[in-house]
Amino acid sequence: MKTSTVLIVPGLRDQVAEHWQTLLAERLAEARTVPPMGRENLDCSRRVAAIEQAVAEIDGPVLLVAHSGGCIMLAHWALTTAHAARIKGALLACPPDFERPMPDGYPTLASIENSGWLPVPRQPLPFPSLVATSQDDPLSELSRVLELAQAWGSDTVDVGNVGHLNPASGFGPWPMAEQLIARLGATP
Repeated sequence: MKTSTVLIVPGLRDQVAEHWQTLLAERLAEARTVPPMGRENLDCSRRVAAIEQAVAEIDGPVLLVAHSGGCIMLAHWALTTAHAARIKGALLACPPDFERPMPDGYPTLASIENSGWLPVPRQPLPFPSLVATSQDDPLSELSRVLELAQAWGSDTVDVGNVGHLNPASGFGPWPMAEQLIARLGATP
């Protein structure tokens, strides 16, 4: 049986060299990344199409690893993809709460809404998934993330006080990501 290719689904920022997803992709033998699109064009449908294209270009099973806005992209993508049967699982780390105002320096609620992100999908994902939650994420209250995880049919793992699990929160490498990917890879 072919090993799953890990497909990294970044959030709304451009690729950051010190980000755990970038470092993870460099460490894994079978990894690809959905091209980051930055914050200039927040068009959700364009980002969903990029995930679909990236998955279509992979031969064999895929394991998705999304962070932040990438989690919401993935939830939108899961509603329409033709490739759900090939998805071995999805790790969704620190999904933000796009339905409430974001802190300064992040897209506004109006820009999120005008770009097609709302409403955030609350249908069960058509593949196994695991949501990594943070106790002190500035972009979402834990209770809101747990509501999303339940709606998506995702298992959850509390990764502690990790902020938004990004360089601004003190994270470059995140070794636990590989453990969680292995856990998903063992899912039948």
